Amino acid sequence: MTRTILFLLIAPVFAAAQGAPQKIGAINIQAAMTGTQEGKKAADDLAKKLTPRKNAIDAKAAQIRALQDKLQRGGVAMSEAAKADLTRQIDEQTKSYNRDMEDAQAEMNDDQREIIAGMTPKMTSVIDKYATAHGFSVVFDVSNPNTPLLYVSNMIDITRDIIELYDQSYPVSEAPKPGAAPKPPTPPATKK
Repeated sequence: MTRTILFLLIAPVFAAAQGAPQKIGAINIQAAMTGTQEGKKAADDLAKKLTPRKNAIDAKAAQIRALQDKLQRGGVAMSEAAKADLTRQIDEQTKSYNRDMEDAQAEMNDDQREIIAGMTPKMTSVIDKYATAHGFSVVFDVSNPNTPLLYVSNMIDITRDIIELYDQSYPVSEAPKPGAAPKPPTPPATKK
């Protein structure tokens, strides 16, 4: 079934060429986006942005574990009221922790979608430029599980080439770090 679908997808390309050889390429678009300098910088920036939230969530998890340990260690000696109070605290903090986790995941997903939305038109342009320059008729995204490909040779994988071309086309400038003084220009060398 999958081979039939793949043949139906590719057959028109071959038929249009009337026997002329066609070039087919494959790209792992996810690896291409995360492999670019822009993608790496975006991932680093996102990680920095989410670090305070992650630390707060980790602290909440530690508090829950401490309460659970307290309940396990002292449960036999505690009154039923104290056990019930401790159990209620654990439940409330667990609910709060779960909400915080869901909110953080949603924020991260939104930020990732925004990054991808910003990079997609540029990546599409780079792929189109590369495919046209190198005579490709079809380029498949092998990172998509819905692409009906069973096997892709490394010989047709253009992911690395696309990363290099993307970085050349859209260089990432290093932003100065907060509080860092800009580097003074280097004076030209003088001849003696």
